[in-house]
Amino acid sequence: MKRYIALLRGVNVGGNNIISMRDLKASCERQGFRNVTTYINSGNIAFDSDLSECVAKAEFEKLILSDFGLSITVCIIATDDLREALAHAPDWWDAVAGSGAGSGSGAGSGADAKHNAIFVIPPMTAEEACADIGEIKPEYEKVAHHGNVIFWTAPIATFSHTRWSNIAKHRAVYNAVTVRNANTAKKLANL
Repeated sequence: MKRYIALLRGVNVGGNNIISMRDLKASCERQGFRNVTTYINSGNIAFDSDLSECVAKAEFEKLILSDFGLSITVCIIATDDLREALAHAPDWWDAVAGSGAGSGSGAGSGADAKHNAIFVIPPMTAEEACADIGEIKPEYEKVAHHGNVIFWTAPIATFSHTRWSNIAKHRAVYNAVTVRNANTAKKLANL
């Protein structure tokens, strides 16, 4: 039995794709997923299962379509894989101002920056996503990855100047990722 995190893409954002986390938890339990826990209202579910990631993804997507009438892409990541990725996050990612590598200058450090974990949904890989987005603008952003988790930091003041803030222009990548902030990614690793 493995512990997984399901990340629903585009749920409860801007009044679209509304799903009650309480109802989703009940649906997951009826489907046979065990130790189901939800976290905040943006479609984060931890659960135990004997299924592979690929099969769990298909089951989640079918469940959401049948129980909620929504066609939602789901990213499944084993909690061990998420913890490993977070253990390999660069020092600058989610760094507090005045500490860590690169703090105080350049592409965002501390509370004045956005620190996101971009989860790449297979079959796309992090390498393919980064190649499609293209070279970053180092004066505005920092990007690294481990496995299929991309770590991205950018100052809030110049956020709109970054390559990754324009991800919607890269449809293949945009449709194959889901984003969580650093605090959420860390919390999910501990569910």
